[in-house]
Formats: sequence, C-alpha cells, structure tokens
Amino acid sequence: MKQPIILTVNAREFIIDLEENASAAAFREKLPMTFRMNELNGNEKYFDLERTLPADASRPGKIKCGDLMLYGSSTVVLFYQNFSSSYRYTRLGKIRNPDGLQEALGQGNPTVRFSVEQENPGK
Repeated sequence: MKQPIILTVNAREFIIDLEENASAAAFREKLPMTFRMNELNGNEKYFDLERTLPADASRPGKIKCGDLMLYGSSTVVLFYQNFSSSYRYTRLGKIRNPDGLQEALGQGNPTVRFSVEQENPGK
C-alpha cells in the first residue's frame, strides 16, 4: 500500500500517495518540510533539497497533473499540467485528486508544506 502524505498550499490540502521506492521513503523521512516552490515552464513548481535522495530515474514520457517527481537527486518537482516530456525523473508520488491544484499553486512562487498524514487516533 502506498503511504500518503499531505501537501498544504494556500490553505488547501492535497493527499499524495507515495511510490514504494527508496526515493519516496527517504523523502517521507524528511517530513514535515516547508518550502517556497519556484515556477518553471508554466507547468511545474520545484524546490531543491539540502541533501540528496536516492534516485532511479527513467523517462516517464507522459507527465500528469499531480505527479510528484525527483529530478536528479535533489530537486523535487510538482507538476500541475499534463504534457509529454523527454526528461528523466524518479517518481515520488501522485496527488489523489489534483482538481484545483493549478489554482492553489498560483502563478508565482508559493510556499508549500509537505507533512505526514496522521493516523486516525480514535480508530
């Protein structure tokens, strides 16, 4: 089962299901993290980690809105549009329901928070 985390941006929360790979596990261990994401190419936001993550890059071909990827070994990229790409990425996860993601991220460089989804304590 994929481990969920939460992306919070401009008071909106999005659930991300992480991949079952070493990169996603290492990313999850660093949480919670708050970053200012930078705009790039009108279809993605990115930020650079202070330390590298394990990487196993491949060419996904099709990028989908809500994909969370690792470029190289230290750049986390969140895509907010669908498009084709020849770049190589390591998959970190996917937003379950990316409706409204582009609007929440806005046109500038938003501050976002990645955190571990809390278990239901009463269950």
